[in-house]
Amino acid sequence: MKKDYSKLWTLFRSMFVLSACTFGGGFVIVSLMKKKYVEELAWLEEDEMLDVTAITQSAPGPLPVNASVIIGYRIAGIVGSLTAILGTILPPMVIISIISLFYDQFRTNPYIATALQVMRAGVAAVIFDVVINLAVNVIKTKRILYIAMMVIAFVATYLLDASAMIIIFACLGIGIADLIVTLRKGKVS
Repeated sequence: MKKDYSKLWTLFRSMFVLSACTFGGGFVIVSLMKKKYVEELAWLEEDEMLDVTAITQSAPGPLPVNASVIIGYRIAGIVGSLTAILGTILPPMVIISIISLFYDQFRTNPYIATALQVMRAGVAAVIFDVVINLAVNVIKTKRILYIAMMVIAFVATYLLDASAMIIIFACLGIGIADLIVTLRKGKVS
């Protein structure tokens, strides 16, 4: 039992630290989760983290909480999910509660405004890293369908200003159709 508590404590602590020290939203924390759980702790495989990223993006709710549910469950079942969620939501709750008490002072303080402006550059770099890693993983599959979907989704979003929901549902439909075709081919062979 002690080993299980140790793993839960590591899960809670790492989610807490990631959540407390992450600025910039879901993509940033998912990238850091990948570094922590795939590269450092080796609790997940690279393709599992890619799946977690895809699921958390398309599921309703905040990306970090969705990711913590899946990662926590994968690591230690339902107790792991609850532990990871707690570690993920506590820091923002505390930080936002404190900021709300001193909102006027934060809003008008030039040092805080400058710090937040500088953090945006770091956030942009981390998001760019996530995009590159996801694209590289898609290209590694060597599946023309997936690569084409990635390029078309980019063009539809960037050039045609298509709704993200339409792109997600279209990719979901194509993915399900591809899975059905693949399963049928497997049964025939």
